[in-house]
Amino acid sequence: MDPDLRLLQRMNRGDDEAIEAFVRKYYPQILKYCHYHLRDTHYAEDAAQEVFARFFSSLDRYRHYGKAANYLYVIAGNLCKDHHRKRQELPLDALPDSPVQTDLDTRLDLEGAFRSLPQELQAVAVLFFLQERKQGEIAKILGIGLPLVKYRVRKAREHLAAYLRKEAPL
Repeated sequence: MDPDLRLLQRMNRGDDEAIEAFVRKYYPQILKYCHYHLRDTHYAEDAAQEVFARFFSSLDRYRHYGKAANYLYVIAGNLCKDHHRKRQELPLDALPDSPVQTDLDTRLDLEGAFRSLPQELQAVAVLFFLQERKQGEIAKILGIGLPLVKYRVRKAREHLAAYLRKEAPL
């Protein structure tokens, strides 16, 4: 049986430990996602908390069809889009700290490369390259078709490679 389904069943019965376990499991991923898109730690924390507040407020209507994380990403994506609509700008957030330390120049090159992506490629690139989500999951999260995700991943890869070749010292 799917561990998320067990947690969801326990949460529906009001089990506080299940709610805490669910939040501990998914909060770090959702916070990183929000930070990628909002570029502000405080906004990202607020958005991540709002994701879980909205999820739990609609828990009685939630139907589990696979991964609860996908639904959380949909909520997070909508909150980030709403935030940017209010501010009329859509910047890509700074890259998170990598488990492998890179020097500042490399980090700045990568950040610049992701920021240089056309807007429609940024969300797919962040989810695929930085969050390491599968293309099928990305399609569900963004509400677009799998062929479009594959196309955008390929285009993002080409764009990032060209950008990094251009930035590399000769």
